[in-house]
Amino acid sequence: TQLRYDLRKLKGHGLLQRVDRSYRYRLTDKGNRVCLLFVLFHQRVCGPLANALFDCSADPSIKPPTKLEAAYRRADQSLQRVIDLLAA
Repeated sequence: TQLRYDLRKLKGHGLLQRVDRSYRYRLTDKGNRVCLLFVLFHQRVCGPLANALFDCSADPSIKPPTKLEAAYRRADQSLQRVIDLLAA
């Protein structure tokens, strides 16, 4: 019941569109922008304490970056490229 309610609300706000006559949905352009906005908001405003673990730029010669830190930095750079493309 909750899923139907959420889908109806997201469709009503123009964030989702139904794919043909199936039970699949696709984000609209507006939905993509809103999702990126929420991800950016969470990363840069809501999560500064957790983000602080990865934001410090340590000297690479002292300690190699962990796999988690490297993956986080790649994801952050990719997100920034998408935001820059949307801003252009």
